[in-house]
Amino acid sequence: MISVILLSLILFLWGVQFLKLQWKSRGFPPGPIPLPIVGGVCIFCHWSNLQLAKIYGNICTLWLGHKPMVVLYGFKAVKDGLTVNSEDVSGRLQTYMFNKFSRGRGILVSNGLIWKHQRRFGIATLRKLGMGNKGMERGIQTEAYHLVKFFKDKDGEAVDPSFPIVHAVSNVICAVVFGHRFSLQDETFRQLIEAYNCVVAFGNSYTYYIYEIFQWSLACFPGPLQKLESRCDFVRSFVRQEIKKHREKGTIDEPEDFIDFYLDQIEKAKNVPDSTYDEENMVQSVFDLFLGGSETTATTLRWALLYMVAYPDIQEKVQKELDVVLGSSHQICYEDRKKLPYTNAVVHEIIRFSSIILITIPREVVKDTTVLGYHLPKGTVVMANIDSTLFDPEYWETPHQFNPGHFLDKDGNFVTREAFLAFSAGHRVCLGEVLAKMELFIIFCSLLQIFKFTLPEGVKEVNMDIIFGSTMKPHPYKLCANLR
Repeated sequence: MISVILLSLILFLWGVQFLKLQWKSRGFPPGPIPLPIVGGVCIFCHWSNLQLAKIYGNICTLWLGHKPMVVLYGFKAVKDGLTVNSEDVSGRLQTYMFNKFSRGRGILVSNGLIWKHQRRFGIATLRKLGMGNKGMERGIQTEAYHLVKFFKDKDGEAVDPSFPIVHAVSNVICAVVFGHRFSLQDETFRQLIEAYNCVVAFGNSYTYYIYEIFQWSLACFPGPLQKLESRCDFVRSFVRQEIKKHREKGTIDEPEDFIDFYLDQIEKAKNVPDSTYDEENMVQSVFDLFLGGSETTATTLRWALLYMVAYPDIQEKVQKELDVVLGSSHQICYEDRKKLPYTNAVVHEIIRFSSIILITIPREVVKDTTVLGYHLPKGTVVMANIDSTLFDPEYWETPHQFNPGHFLDKDGNFVTREAFLAFSAGHRVCLGEVLAKMELFIIFCSLLQIFKFTLPEGVKEVNMDIIFGSTMKPHPYKLCANLR
């Protein structure tokens, strides 16, 4: 009898919550029927199904328990959703894990005044350090040189290019942030890279989602979280040591790197009310710059070499253009892209086709607003499917083929495409977009200028499948770099 009463009570309460959710969902974009309790679990089942857009349209609503999440799909919906009333949808969803590891600081997942100050400072400092011009270009050329040397030393033997690529890209960020680079043999630097790999791997794991949805599971399965905490602590300790070295160096007339500029900014703002410039925000901003600036670019370069092995005819066309326009001894610079339309198109197609970021980090509506004709109240989560813009059949002729022609006109001139939103859009657009494009172009061209990349002897097929995660990585592979 008691069990029947208890079951009836549970069903009654569930029914009440169900009706409340149906009432709350009025006015939101269409979507799957919201269910109490299990909504947060079902979302991941629904999210993997791209049929959502076909069923509900390019804007639909999923539910995280009682919290609505609006999903944007396709170029038009993503662009308008992120750029019309852009500031209104510029918040970051403060999840349990985000709060635990960033504490609301830095650039990537902060909000409000902290985010505005740190982002504005980050953009301004990167420009002062030469983003987009010769100042930063020299650092990228240095890393391209060391990467070329790595492959030369292998003398055509089969090698996994992953770590040397990560090393080169990370060293670009090191030069920007710390003012110096690290050798391939530096053990501390290797530990730093491994720590970041651990952070990324955790973000790619089911454990991360379980912790976010069922926080009680932290007490039952603490191991993965403890490992992540120790790696994050190592990175922050590393950054603090670099800051200490900069402080010991004393004040200099001309700041030389990000930490120099930040220490100078702390001094300037020490008497400013509500200043957000302090060591904690500096440490987190450096953490974010590394995470955002090394993982994505290195992954794209890994795809770039894999595509050249998979499409040797495209590799040959790039090399022919490099030979005819620049020659074999010319040092690649970013300005060269204007004289290399086909090569520039290939670099952009690599970024498009690899589509390493499927969805944006969740944004949150910071005040009541309108998105694509729907009224969204403050607190609504907005997720933009970036991948869908890069494969939208209405804007790309052959979206599921690797085709550099997407970025060329009928006369062979390079053209930009409005649906190329690989770096997102709106107030949260990637602040390192120019730096990433510089790195990809200079390093890619420097390698293809000197080497022909081929499959190892006996390997007949290229595995183009992705490893699904926060970034879409290729499966580990080996290739041979033969001098041309």
